[in-house]
Amino acid sequence: MTIFETLAQELNLTVDQVEKTVALIDEGNTIPFIARYRKEVTGSLDDAILRTLEERLNALRNLEKRRDEVKNLIDAQGKLTEELIRAIDNAKTVTEIDDIYRPYRPKRKTRASVARERGLEPLAVIILAQEASYEPTLEVQAEAYINEELGVNTVEEALQGAMDIIAEDVSDNAEYRKKLRALTFEYGVLSTKATNPEADSVYTMYYEFAEAVKKLPGHRILAINRGEKEEFLKVSLSVPEDVALNFLFNCVITSTASPAMKYVSAAVADSYDRLIAPSIEREIRNDLFDNACEGAIKVFSDNLSHLLMQPPLKGKVVLGFDPGYAHGCKLAVIDRTGKVLDTAVIYPTMKNRAEQAAMTVKRLVRNYKVDVVAIGNGTASRESEVFVADCLKQMDTDCKYIIVSEAGASIYSASKLATEEFPEFDVMQRSAVSIARRLQDPLAELVKIDPKGIGVGQYQHDMKQARLDEALGGVVESCVNAVGVDVNTASYSLLSYIAGINITAAKNIVKYREENGEFATRAQITKVPRIGAKAFEQCAGFLRIPGGREILDNTGVHPESYEAAKALLKMFDYTEEDLRAGKLSFLKSKVIKAGVKQTAEALSIGEPTLLDIITELEKPGRDIRDGFDAPVLREDVMSLEDLKPDMILTGTVRNVTDFGAFVDIGVHQDGLVHISQLSSKFIKHPSEAVSLGDVVKVKVLSVDVKKKRISLTMKFKE
Repeated sequence: MTIFETLAQELNLTVDQVEKTVALIDEGNTIPFIARYRKEVTGSLDDAILRTLEERLNALRNLEKRRDEVKNLIDAQGKLTEELIRAIDNAKTVTEIDDIYRPYRPKRKTRASVARERGLEPLAVIILAQEASYEPTLEVQAEAYINEELGVNTVEEALQGAMDIIAEDVSDNAEYRKKLRALTFEYGVLSTKATNPEADSVYTMYYEFAEAVKKLPGHRILAINRGEKEEFLKVSLSVPEDVALNFLFNCVITSTASPAMKYVSAAVADSYDRLIAPSIEREIRNDLFDNACEGAIKVFSDNLSHLLMQPPLKGKVVLGFDPGYAHGCKLAVIDRTGKVLDTAVIYPTMKNRAEQAAMTVKRLVRNYKVDVVAIGNGTASRESEVFVADCLKQMDTDCKYIIVSEAGASIYSASKLATEEFPEFDVMQRSAVSIARRLQDPLAELVKIDPKGIGVGQYQHDMKQARLDEALGGVVESCVNAVGVDVNTASYSLLSYIAGINITAAKNIVKYREENGEFATRAQITKVPRIGAKAFEQCAGFLRIPGGREILDNTGVHPESYEAAKALLKMFDYTEEDLRAGKLSFLKSKVIKAGVKQTAEALSIGEPTLLDIITELEKPGRDIRDGFDAPVLREDVMSLEDLKPDMILTGTVRNVTDFGAFVDIGVHQDGLVHISQLSSKFIKHPSEAVSLGDVVKVKVLSVDVKKKRISLTMKFKE
C-alpha cells in the first residue's frame, strides 16, 4: 500500500484528495492558506484534518526512510533476502522494522557474543535441534568444546554459553517480540509503590496502586511518570509469567521428551526475563507515555484554541489592575484601541494608604470613563476584588469588574518584546497593561506569550517539548489566521503567526509601517523586504486594512479573487458603495435563487470559493469571534463562605482536563465539575460537553472552605 493509499484509508479520504493535498504541501503552501483558499483542490478539508494529514505524511515518510536504511544496512552485510524484503515492506511501525533488523544490528559485547567468540555456536545448534536422544549425550558432546585458551574451562561453561546464544536468538526473533508486545499490552499490569511510604506528597494515591495497562488513562500515566521522576514512586510492569513463557515455550520447544528440553526451557526463560521483558517494558511504557502525551496535547490544544478565540471586549476603556501586597497594586488605563492613557501604583491592603488608593481608582474611573476594571487573579486578587467592588459601589457609574487570568503575564512583562513596547515601564506596570489588553483582545495579547505559560494544560512540563511546541504553535497559527489581523496595528509577534510570514518578515512589516506610515493597500505589502510573491500569496488573505482604498482589503477575500468578487457584485446589481455601507445582506439568497453552481461557473471559480466570497461581502470586516460567549462582568463580590449547596450560579469554564472542567463562579476559587457531573448523557471526555470560555449554569454540590474546594454539577433542571 502506498503512502497516499495509507493516508486515504486512515483519514477516510479519497486517494485523489490526498495526492492533490500532498502536492500543495510539497509546493510550500501553508496549512491555513490551503484550508482557506484551496478548497476546490482538497475537497474543502479543514485546518485540523490538514494538520493531521501533514503529521501522518511526515511520519509515513520517515517510516519509508527507515525501511530503506534497514534494507541497505542488511544488504551491506550480504544477508538481504526476498523474505526479509517482504517482511520489512509489510512492517507497519518503526518498532517492527527495528525488530526485524535486531539480529543484524552490530552488537556491543554480550554474553552470547562472547559465547560465539569461544566457538560455542555449533553446540547451541545441536541443543536447539532437540533430538529425541543424543548419542553421545549432550554433556559428553559439550566436552569437545572445552578450550582453556578461549575461556571455556568446564562442560557447564560450554552448556551455559550455548544457552546464552539460544537466549539471544530467541530474543532477536521479530515475530516472538511482536506477539509478546501484544500480550503484554493485553494482560500487563502497571504497579506503583512508594519509595518512602511515610512521605507526604501529591502522589499518595499511587503509594500502593495497580491497574491494567490497557485501561490506564493518559493523565494517570503522566502523573505516575512524574512521581517516578521525582523519586516518590517505584514503577513496574508485569505480565502473568504463564502467559508470556507458555507462548515462548510453544514456539521454541519442539520435543518435551528430548534430553535438551531442560537446557532449551532454561534458555527461553532466561531470554524472556533478562532480555525480552525489560525491553518490552521500556517499549510499552514509552508507547503509553507517547499516547498520553498526544491525549494531553489535544486537551491543551483545544483549551488554548478556545482561550485565544474568546470574543474581544470591543470599544471599552479598561483599567488593568495587577494585585499585590508589599509592592502595591499596579494600575494601567487602556483606551479603546489599547493605548496606555495613565498608570498608577496604589496600596489598598495598607490601612494608612487604603483611602488614598480608593481615591486614585475613583479618579481614574471617572476621568477616563472606564467601562471595565480587569483584575488579575494572582496574589492579593481576593482583597483587590473586594476593594474594587467597594469603590464602584460608592460611585455613580456603570463600570463593572472582571477577574482575568494573569497566567503568563509575568513572562510577557519580563520579555524582550515587553521591554521594546514599554521601555519606560517597570515589570509590574507592563503586567497591568497586559491584563487589560488580554480582556480587550485575548488573541492579540496572548500570542506574545509562550503558549506553555498560559496555564490551560495539564502535565505540560512532562511532555516532549518539541512535539508540544509544534502542536501549540499550530493552534496559535490557526486561530490568528482564522481571525485575520489589522496590518496597520498588529504587533510583530501577532503578524509572525500569519501564513507565509516569519518573525523577520513580521519585524520588517512593522519597521516599514513606522518609516512609511500606514499601509493603504494589501498590494503595498510586497514592498516590504522578505515578502516575495510566494509569501504574499500565502499571507494576503489574512491581512486586513480597515478604511483602505480597496474595500476588499478589509475582508477575507484573497486578492486572486478580487476580479471574481467585483464581477459578482456587478452580476447582482450591487456597487462598491453598497458593499461599504453593508447593504449586501440578501446577496446569498439571490445567488441561491440564480443557482450556486451556475454563478460559480459564470465567474470561473469553484463553489466553495464563491460561498466564502459571499460570506465576506455580506459582512466586510467581520470578526468570527463575535459569535462566542461574551465575558461575564460582575458588580458585586461573593466569597467562598457565601456558597451553599443547591445554589445556582453562572460561571465561565476556565480549564478543561481529562477528569472534568474548572468553572469560575466569581469567588476567586474555581469550582470543579467532575466528568460524571457534566452531562446526563455518557461522555468519554469533558470536551464533549464543554469548552474553555463557555458561559455555563452550575449548581453547588458541596463546599470545603478549609481546603478551598468547590464541587459543582451541570446535571440539574432550573
